[in-house]
Amino acid sequence: MQYVLVGTGVAAVAAAEAIRRMDPKGRILMVGMEKDGYYSRPGLAYYLTGEIPERMLYPFRPEDFRRLDITLIHDRVEGIDPAARRVRLARRGWVPYDRLLLATGARAARPDLPGIDLEGVVYLDNLEHTRHLLRLARRAKEAVVVGGGITALELAEGLHARGLKVHYLMRGDRYWRRVLDEVESRVVEARLEEMGIRLHHHTEIAEILGKKGKVVGVRTKDGRVLRCQMVGVAVGIRPRIELAQEAGLETDRGILVNEYMETSTPGIYAAGDVAQVWDPKAGKHVLDSLWPMARRQGEAAGYNMAGQRRPYQRTTPLNVTRLAHITTAIMGLVGQRAADPDAGMVRGDSEVWRELPDAILAQKSEEVNYIRLMVGERTILGAVVMGDQSLSRPLYTLIDRQVDITPIKARLLAPDAPLGEILADFWAQVSRELGE
Repeated sequence: MQYVLVGTGVAAVAAAEAIRRMDPKGRILMVGMEKDGYYSRPGLAYYLTGEIPERMLYPFRPEDFRRLDITLIHDRVEGIDPAARRVRLARRGWVPYDRLLLATGARAARPDLPGIDLEGVVYLDNLEHTRHLLRLARRAKEAVVVGGGITALELAEGLHARGLKVHYLMRGDRYWRRVLDEVESRVVEARLEEMGIRLHHHTEIAEILGKKGKVVGVRTKDGRVLRCQMVGVAVGIRPRIELAQEAGLETDRGILVNEYMETSTPGIYAAGDVAQVWDPKAGKHVLDSLWPMARRQGEAAGYNMAGQRRPYQRTTPLNVTRLAHITTAIMGLVGQRAADPDAGMVRGDSEVWRELPDAILAQKSEEVNYIRLMVGERTILGAVVMGDQSLSRPLYTLIDRQVDITPIKARLLAPDAPLGEILADFWAQVSRELGE
């Protein structure tokens, strides 16, 4: 068997590992254009701030690839011939495959703005972009950042950490309105202002100003001019579906796959940011852009490519990130349009003043200890936990396994309820039944 994996990220590597477990003799070709190969994309934010060196971004060493007997090919895939089961590489020509994986990921979206191609417009999209950003930051004094989610905040914090004066532009009235409630947004914004990052609400860029091909400022839609030498852009991502479209595979926003990660064309699979997977709970295909989900999708694809029929089971989304130096866990239906409109919202203190054995991490030194729950009819639908994370793992289990919280629902919904204590006591009762 010859397996061709297009992409060198976490989904492709997880697929290779799964294939090798099932097929120790098959040939695995991993093709990608990124010369840096496999590295931690979530780690780029910490590399940008200077908290970790570049060498810590690599979870694999060369001997790990040798152990898996993977042939790495630095080349661009220019086309797929599904009928003949072959792919065309830019330098090597046609290469046959028995099973093909498209793990091409996603690219940062580029807004249609005058001046978007000027030197100094930067993205936190990959390692090469981050190195370029760091080189420019050595000579720059001021930066403008535009975007509404985690990556925009990482750019703002990273450029500030590198000594730049940062203006952060938000289209709406507060930070990340789609996911955070007003209390959470204001907590993050207060931290940013304490750091010295200047916030601009209801502000959009009309034009990026340049001189001799380089950024010198931006003009906003309300006519103001902000001088800067760098513009950080984080306005979303776009799955790389062009190869699939040209080959006639079924696509939507991503490449559509079934529960076995197989596309509409037999023998071709997709995983990671580019794959739009079937979610039986939602009754539709969904895109996920989280590192752990990409790994699980790649693993499922690899098993199925090697003949082990193993359906991919989409788990409850969980993102543990850092917002303005506040460790934050976002899980379940928070920020999703499919959220139950009748869900009750409760907020409170997340610090339980005790150690739970399976906590993701402990951050009790933080003065911010906050929790918000989306409570459905019989289950917890989603949660946001800021600061102390002792309850994150138990909460995730309660949400993912749809544990019946009827015995504590009334207490959770009571005004000024001590949510941390109620949840910790409930977890102590049910964790043994759940086998946790």
